[in-house]
Amino acid sequence: MDSAVRTERRGAVLEVTLDRPKANAIDAPTSRRMGEAFAGFRDDPALRVAIVTGGGERFFSAGWDLKSAAEDAVPDFDFGVGGFGGLQELPDLNKPVIAAVNGMAVGGGFELALSADLILASEQARFALPEINAGTLADAATIKLPRRMPYHVAMDLLFTGRWMEAAEAQRWGLVNEILPADGLMARARALAGLLAEGPPLVFAAVKEVARRTETLSVQEAFDLVNSRKLKTVATLYDSDDMKEGARAFAEKRKPLWKGR
Repeated sequence: MDSAVRTERRGAVLEVTLDRPKANAIDAPTSRRMGEAFAGFRDDPALRVAIVTGGGERFFSAGWDLKSAAEDAVPDFDFGVGGFGGLQELPDLNKPVIAAVNGMAVGGGFELALSADLILASEQARFALPEINAGTLADAATIKLPRRMPYHVAMDLLFTGRWMEAAEAQRWGLVNEILPADGLMARARALAGLLAEGPPLVFAAVKEVARRTETLSVQEAFDLVNSRKLKTVATLYDSDDMKEGARAFAEKRKPLWKGR
């Protein structure tokens, strides 16, 4: 099981690699292992950024392992603490996550990428939601895609199950950058290193504010933030880091963020 979900610490960055040949499909035990990895990342103050990618060159992830599920007399639907793939429903994950999509992201694999904050894709990356052909619902994508791209384009992907190339995904704003395959992880690590040097309390506040205000009106969102009822916002405004940011600006030097 450990070989299916490989983790590597690189300073303040955790790399999580889904490696289940041939297609990096995710069964329930693998999902639970991924949830444990991301929960550990969330809870470790020394870790500031995570990268999730797939092993091999063809697949980021083919999503739910239907073959494994079909072989089980009683299908295992216990996906673990973070829901399917470990990220979908992991509570209070207030640190940046980068998806390095190295190949095909299909069904739940596409949804796994959508759970990240930033998406880098290799030139051969492709995305699809073929659940329609299996008579089932791509639930996370149905919730998220109409909020991330034009409604009619999202419905096209959900209704037809067609392939979307990396260039189209970038055109609709789903992908931040497209890289040559041999440069994908180098760019992901460089971006993770940049974020790891940033203010962790600000990142936490950004993620919580974005998550908690998603369905609120603008005024309701301002009222919530200004009330300091959000833990990350209250922590930030009372922190040494906020004072350090002001001092560093006045002294024309790089801030030294301590996360407190």
